[in-house]
Amino acid sequence: MASDQSAKVLDSGFTAKLLHSTAFPQISKIAFLYFIHLLFMNENLDPTGKTLSAAEQEIERVLRPSEFLEFAGQEDIIENLKIFVKAARQRNESLDHVLLHGPPGLGKTTLAHVIAHELEVSIRVTSGPVLDKPGDLAGLLTNLDEHDVLFIDEIHRLSPVIEEYLYSAMEDFRIDIMIETGPNARTVQIKLNPFTLIGATTRSGLLTAPLRSRFGINSRLSYYPAAVLEKIIHRSAGILHVPMEQEAAAEIAKRSRGTPRIANLLLRRIRDFAQIKGDGTIDLKISRYALSAMNVDTCGLDEMDNKILATIIDKFKGGPVGLTTIATAVSEDAGTIEEVYEPFLIQEGFLTRTPRGREATERAYKHLGRVNPGGQGNLF
Repeated sequence: MASDQSAKVLDSGFTAKLLHSTAFPQISKIAFLYFIHLLFMNENLDPTGKTLSAAEQEIERVLRPSEFLEFAGQEDIIENLKIFVKAARQRNESLDHVLLHGPPGLGKTTLAHVIAHELEVSIRVTSGPVLDKPGDLAGLLTNLDEHDVLFIDEIHRLSPVIEEYLYSAMEDFRIDIMIETGPNARTVQIKLNPFTLIGATTRSGLLTAPLRSRFGINSRLSYYPAAVLEKIIHRSAGILHVPMEQEAAAEIAKRSRGTPRIANLLLRRIRDFAQIKGDGTIDLKISRYALSAMNVDTCGLDEMDNKILATIIDKFKGGPVGLTTIATAVSEDAGTIEEVYEPFLIQEGFLTRTPRGREATERAYKHLGRVNPGGQGNLF
């Protein structure tokens, strides 16, 4: 949480002037905005999982389902994938390439591993930013066995050069590698075993049309209802051997922003409170105490969520106001607001998106204890 002094600096016009200064390099702007994001983002509600320690990441892997039967939620996607996987196995073919997209923390990586497990093949895992040379991609592809899965996380961050090499690999299962340079340059064609590429992204709009068109299976994961999150929390509590009451699971699910990763993270933190402040059992009382201590409000909103809503209401009379203007006012990257915060706020009815910009809803006014002028300010 930011200190009072930091908050005053961030609320002043200094930040906006700094970001718009031509003397401020672009890479410094990116680093500065990421710092601001970490400053305000409640790490207990971070859906990206980037703040997790190595031990926490290992626990998260243990909690992940390994087969379709264990995967809760996303029923339509799972039913379709079951059919596609079963058909591919019956024909002894590799599964068509799969694109999984949606907000962070909804199970894209987990689903990729589940698909590989159901296909009974190996999976190689990498990410878009890591693949910066054609040789890196060639090394991965040539080591794949027949029908194996290659999972590329953050696939929207692939470099254009790597993306060009990927086209022929996906369509024709071959890659062309350039040997040497100048007059002695020549191309060597390498045949690949048939494989399945699974790409995951939180920003599908950044994918180029040629790359997107090469995925035969395109699935968007959506936020989970509280009832499904309750099942996930009970399953995780069982794996962690933590006694839990039904009411406590419902309370955690309600504050988990519709995201399984956040639900599991809150469960692990509340387990600590139950162990130290209680008798080891997670009940409703200890759950509410722990959630309050971690600054997770009753709707699952964190500091930045409330800051966005308060900015729209207090500084822009409830809207409409543009995304870039909001981003500048709260000292956050516009892409982060659109990708991480806005989807949940819209789904929960705190925010609406109109052709003229973003507007705060009646629920946002009530949540922050503000009085809605009834929209009279929008008449003129």
